[in-house]
Amino acid sequence: MTSDPTVIDNEESKGPVMTKAGLVDEVARSVHVTKKQAEAIVNVVLDSIVESLREGEKIELRGFGSFRIRSRKSRMGRNPKTGAKVEVPSKRIPYFKPGKELKELINPGHTFEDEDEE
Repeated sequence: MTSDPTVIDNEESKGPVMTKAGLVDEVARSVHVTKKQAEAIVNVVLDSIVESLREGEKIELRGFGSFRIRSRKSRMGRNPKTGAKVEVPSKRIPYFKPGKELKELINPGHTFEDEDEE
């Protein structure tokens, strides 16, 4: 377990996990606001991202990355218990693509070439 109270240890991810509560704590500490104010800030940011994605907009945060929606076509799948064929409907999936600067920050000493937008 890490000593940082904003991060919890998660066996599934094989490492510490930043939670929304941890992010709120970090914002409150960094910006010197109350936890209630920090929670409102975090909620506005997350809600804005969700609403923009719902409307089909791409979100670009320079130096961090971009969020967008990818569409998945409907397909035939199988029920794992019975083996029966099941139609899986089409759906929209949120996708995050990390920016070059973020990749370099988490991989010190490694440089990433500019990648073409998909």
